[in-house]
Amino acid sequence: MNSIVHEITGDRIIDPMIDLSACAKADRILIAGSKALEFMLEMQRRGFDRTAASANCGRAGGQYDVALVDWRRRTIHSLDPTLKWLLGYLRPAGRLVVWVDAQKEIANENLRALLERRGFAVESGTVHDCGRGISARLLEARPLKRAA
Repeated sequence: MNSIVHEITGDRIIDPMIDLSACAKADRILIAGSKALEFMLEMQRRGFDRTAASANCGRAGGQYDVALVDWRRRTIHSLDPTLKWLLGYLRPAGRLVVWVDAQKEIANENLRALLERRGFAVESGTVHDCGRGISARLLEARPLKRAA
């Protein structure tokens, strides 16, 4: 009998992203990127049941503890609108991991600057054979919206 190997695009980056984010299985996790749905299903298969993809995450309400963003084969410049959008979904002090293609040092500095402009403090990073991951934490707490 032939065995079927379960493999998704980006499967190799899931473990390093989990490590960088230090997420727990009880955390609410939001995944963004071109393969977000496949990534979400793989996370759920691994026991992270409170995971949603950007396509099915509901309305922004500061409800997610962690955001994992697979931004390979895209420009750093195009990441800015996605970061702005994610801000509405992350809790105060929420964690963010962005995975990008291996780049020159100037591109990495631009990514760090972009994260800092959006209110994140870069905490750590890792280099892997399929790219680079950067972990950051949201710095300032946003005021709660008032009920109508």
